[in-house]
Amino acid sequence: MSVYDHTIAVARMCLYINDLFHLKLDEETLVRGALLHDFFLYDWHDKESWHRFHGFRHPYFALKNAKKQFPINEKCEDMIVKHMFPLNPFPPKYKESWVLCLADKICASKETIGRA
Repeated sequence: MSVYDHTIAVARMCLYINDLFHLKLDEETLVRGALLHDFFLYDWHDKESWHRFHGFRHPYFALKNAKKQFPINEKCEDMIVKHMFPLNPFPPKYKESWVLCLADKICASKETIGRA
């Protein structure tokens, strides 16, 4: 699955979770964060030394790239940087960040077991 397809699936899952639980979240920020959470612009499968620790580092690459291209508010920044919790030890600050964290794990799990 491409990163593009993954981020579309994650954005849809974020909206589904928001609707399912009637969370009334900021949907524009929710979708923006979901679409940009993996905006790291390299193939982490390549055996490059700087790809080491991808799971820990890519949220920061994604945020840097996102800020260059789009207006990013504080919630969206938190969503991008914290979406790998608990791999990264800093917990999300906003409900939108928690929803992205959950949606990303649901989608990644489906993709890994082949039921995407």
